Amino acid sequence: MKKLTIVVFGICLSFTFLSFLGSCKDLKNEEIPVEILDEHMLDRRVNASTVDSLIRQVYVPIYSDIYNQTRDTRTMLTATLSIRNTSIRDSLFVSTIDYYNTQGDLVRSYIDSPIYLKPMETIDYVIEQQDNSGGSGANFLIDWYSKKQLNPLFQAVMVGGLGAQAFSFTTEGIEVER
Repeated sequence: MKKLTIVVFGICLSFTFLSFLGSCKDLKNEEIPVEILDEHMLDRRVNASTVDSLIRQVYVPIYSDIYNQTRDTRTMLTATLSIRNTSIRDSLFVSTIDYYNTQGDLVRSYIDSPIYLKPMETIDYVIEQQDNSGGSGANFLIDWYSKKQLNPLFQAVMVGGLGAQAFSFTTEGIEVER
C-alpha cells in the first residue's frame, strides 16, 4: 500500500511539474518591444479656404501646475487637451490650436494649416509634467468650423500627485468671441 501511495504521489507530482512547465511562457518571444504611438498631428490637411464667418473659437483652461500649500510651492501636472468630434456623420475642421501661458504669451502653435477630424474621432495634445512653460493660468485657443451644425467637445484633463496620493480633474472649453 505504501508503494502504491508513493507511485501515485510521484505521478501526481510529475503531472503537476509538467503542467507548470507547459503553462510557463517563453520569455524570449515576449521581449518584443511594443511601439507606442504618441503622434499628436493628423496628416489630414484641408485644402479648401475657410470662410471666416464659419469659424468659432473655444477657450480651454489648462493647469500645467497648481499651488500647493503656499504661493511658492507648486505641483507640476500633466495636462491633456482632448478635441472630440461628437458627430456620427460630419467632419470637424480645426484651423488653430494655440497654447498660451499664464501671462497670455503664445507658447506654441500645434498646427500650421487646418486639419479635420472624421466623425466620432478624437485628437489629443499632451503638455508633459516637466513642461513648465504654461503655468497655473495656461490655456488653449482653438479655432474650428463645420459645414453642418456640430457640438464638438473640448476638454482638458490634468493629472498629478503629491507623495503617494494621485489626483485628476477636468476643465471644459467655452466659446469666446473672435
